[in-house]
Amino acid sequence: MTYTPADSFTTRPTLQGTFGMTASTHWLATASAQAVLERGGNAFDAAVAGAFVLHVVEPHLNGPGGDMTGVFVTAENPSEPVVLMGQGPAPAAATRAHYLAEGLELVPGAGALAAAVPAAVDAWLLLLRDHGTWELADVLAFAIGYARNGHPIVGRVGTTIETVADLFTEHWPTSAALWMPDGKIPAAGDIVRNPAYASVLDRLVAAGEADASASREARIDAARREWGEGFVAKTAVKFLAIPHRHSSGADHAGVMTEADFAGFSAGYEPATTIEFRGHTIAKTGPWGQGPALLQTLAILEGFDDDRLDPSTAIGAHTILEAQKLAIADREAYYGDTAVPMDYLLSPGYAAERRKLIGEKASHEFRPGNVPGHEPFVPPLRTEYLPPSLAENGELAFAGVGEPTVMPTGETRGDTCHIDVVDQWGNMVSATPSGGWLQSSPAIPELGFCLGSRLQMTWLEDGAPSTLTPGKRPRTTLTPTLVLKDGKAVTALGSPGGDQQDQWQLLYLLRTIVGGYEPQQAVDAPSLHTTSVPGSFWPRTWTPGGAVVEDRLGDDVISELEERGHVVTRAGDWALGRLSSVVSDPETGVLKAAANPRGAQGYAAGR
Repeated sequence: MTYTPADSFTTRPTLQGTFGMTASTHWLATASAQAVLERGGNAFDAAVAGAFVLHVVEPHLNGPGGDMTGVFVTAENPSEPVVLMGQGPAPAAATRAHYLAEGLELVPGAGALAAAVPAAVDAWLLLLRDHGTWELADVLAFAIGYARNGHPIVGRVGTTIETVADLFTEHWPTSAALWMPDGKIPAAGDIVRNPAYASVLDRLVAAGEADASASREARIDAARREWGEGFVAKTAVKFLAIPHRHSSGADHAGVMTEADFAGFSAGYEPATTIEFRGHTIAKTGPWGQGPALLQTLAILEGFDDDRLDPSTAIGAHTILEAQKLAIADREAYYGDTAVPMDYLLSPGYAAERRKLIGEKASHEFRPGNVPGHEPFVPPLRTEYLPPSLAENGELAFAGVGEPTVMPTGETRGDTCHIDVVDQWGNMVSATPSGGWLQSSPAIPELGFCLGSRLQMTWLEDGAPSTLTPGKRPRTTLTPTLVLKDGKAVTALGSPGGDQQDQWQLLYLLRTIVGGYEPQQAVDAPSLHTTSVPGSFWPRTWTPGGAVVEDRLGDDVISELEERGHVVTRAGDWALGRLSSVVSDPETGVLKAAANPRGAQGYAAGR
């Protein structure tokens, strides 16, 4: 039995054309990337241009001090998905012993001790060098223009700043100076400028142009060196050595050094893949959470199509239970270490896990048994109060899923996403994140702060994701590429922390199994589980938790509750930040779709 879309309603049409398509989480990034395609650039030129614009127009969701991961194919090698690795490691001095000596039980969610080595800028420049065609100055012109001349800010930036206004004024004065000029919180539509970051990009371009005789590739490498070994590294390290407030409720100094900056280089890796219903799904390795989506698909492969419809009670139940099992394995086994992925993705293991899905919702943490590997069981806290806050009598905040980063209250950071496909067959899906404006104090000369990805590591010994100098924290950034018959057909992704793959799973099931058009799949009611330890500080969980959009329907929601799910209704249009681009190799038709929730994501193309 198959399922089909319940109705034909979409918030906007699925775009169709043959020239090129772009979709992202902000219309200015989409428009900039599409402008590159229109001027003869390829998908990689376009994606890099759009990504640097995202640094400027979505500063509450990502920044140049953060990280990114991507997965792409080139027109020359259309059947070989490649991962662009832009996740920096822990600094050399980021040891468990140091953090424990600082009185910490968890890596903080905000402040310089949470910062991995910034990796996004180097990764984007590497992609441009190797697979783009444009000069760096032309690619960065869009972001430089918006940073220097200004752009109308989206309301959510001001909302985010408002939630951290006291932190900025009392503890992070450089952030207050940058994001609250004259003590005012910017309102939606206000023109916001960041001349310091524009100057940073100008200096990267100038470093590349210093040797007029150098090749295009050599000029981009010169900009990369300037970032990793020049003024950016020197300025950031000096500034963050000053103690400042962290989400622990106490003041700490950063431990990053110039050698940490200089020692990092982005790179490429083979994608981790699985076959599902005639399609190849490509993700990062287990240093990211991506293979958990593949494990979920392996479990679901054994069910009939009617059990894979997220819009029905039995489908939603089955999907939620499969996700819990896969994400439990993520916690138990994933990290920047030797991970038995072949075993975890094997049909036999998936069959054993599938047997655990019953008629009732599980409230247990249930990793599988892998021969020769002891599963790590993280602290299973439903709430957490840092000792320093408890001593001061202050309330800490608890958040599950999306990044929770405010030291003295609650706010949620998130992430961005961009997808591009061009007329030649290049396709890229990329998820930049980290370094959002509430991560750590703004570095005034640079116009940005560093990220907080190390909060995804544990201070417990023996975990695959224990804080370890030189090791990458297990990131939640998880773009997706889908291939069919050896050719890329979909680039897909979403912000959302632990929910990224959960929301993407619904899109894949609805398009591959249910026959939805891309925009129908993006618009359809969403849901996810919170019955797993969160990846972000304070690392809490809700046993049996499920969050759903009300549009799923009262009957479906009631049955989920009867099955034992602890359901939270999120509203009609609250979950999911999906965007995608699609290619039909047989007809040459290209498609694009973007998220209507929040009135910010857009697709463009022709």
